[in-house]
Amino acid sequence: MHGFESIIGQKQPVRILATLLQRDTVPHAMLFCGIDSAGKKAAAMTFAMSSNCLNRPVETFQPVPPPALAGDGSFDAVNPCGDCRSCRKILSDNHPDILDVSPSGAIIRIAQIRALSESLSMKPYEARRRFVIISEAQALNPEAGNALLKLLEEPPDRTIFILLAAQASDLLPTIASRCQHVHFYPLPRKELQALLMEKENLSADDAAVIAVLANGDYAKALGFSKPFKGTDWHHWRNWLLDASGLKQPSSLSQRPIGLKLMFAEQLAAGREILPDALEVLKAWLRDLVIFKFCPEKIINSDLTDTIRDVSQSESVPTLIQKIEAIQTAQKSIRANSNARLTLEAMMLKMGC
Repeated sequence: MHGFESIIGQKQPVRILATLLQRDTVPHAMLFCGIDSAGKKAAAMTFAMSSNCLNRPVETFQPVPPPALAGDGSFDAVNPCGDCRSCRKILSDNHPDILDVSPSGAIIRIAQIRALSESLSMKPYEARRRFVIISEAQALNPEAGNALLKLLEEPPDRTIFILLAAQASDLLPTIASRCQHVHFYPLPRKELQALLMEKENLSADDAAVIAVLANGDYAKALGFSKPFKGTDWHHWRNWLLDASGLKQPSSLSQRPIGLKLMFAEQLAAGREILPDALEVLKAWLRDLVIFKFCPEKIINSDLTDTIRDVSQSESVPTLIQKIEAIQTAQKSIRANSNARLTLEAMMLKMGC
């Protein structure tokens, strides 16, 4: 799917975008805020495609009130066709007037904004509206942010800026204030569970556990639900708990250092699934703590019997110390530290 229906679980932001298109009142700058996998980039691309779809001429736009839009769940009036020349170019990332700016390394540099400014000094090649989509806008360094601010203050003709960020407070206030904000939200747990049952054919129990682990992130939930190296996520979770030694946290201090370092090396080798792996380990330790007080609120509900048995032999301070070690590692990895060294330090700290 290439229309607004493909943006899962974001009815409110999609309705806002549909309203802007239907009324033909598109602002020159917008800020899409929300978790990384909430569909912000897909929404920006769909919005750009719909704005330039050759089968949606401007004269067909009607000032329909928002409640009349998509009342039946359909966005036919504002969806791009996906088949015209403009739509095909955007879908293939080959449209000269859809410009994407992403971090170079960890930051967006002023040289990138200067190059963008030079491109924008020329008129759009063929688009009705030219779009500049800035991914991870919070990565703008101060110089790049100030250069972008000048573009937002005097936007080029027929040019729309869409900034993508986790939250508005991560940007310069002067930049955020010049954008119309559109908020994308994590999916409610029950809605995510229903989607996993419907689209991934998961059982109710499996979908419930994954929905909690994913914390409203549909893309992360799909990652948990897909086979991992020839097996399913249940086996992967069990491997994580066994290989880390956290199936019996109190015995981790007696575990040979070589095994701890080997596990850290194995985790680091799977960088793309490392964030999920750390969340699984943290959720397990959290359940061991929570079971002592509110057993009905554990995440890994399919392991209730095991959690009950292990929880009885573990102290809360020891479990919290291990949770904090994982949180420290997560923070360091997000800051682009060396993953293997960070994980080795985490394992050694948990084994103290």
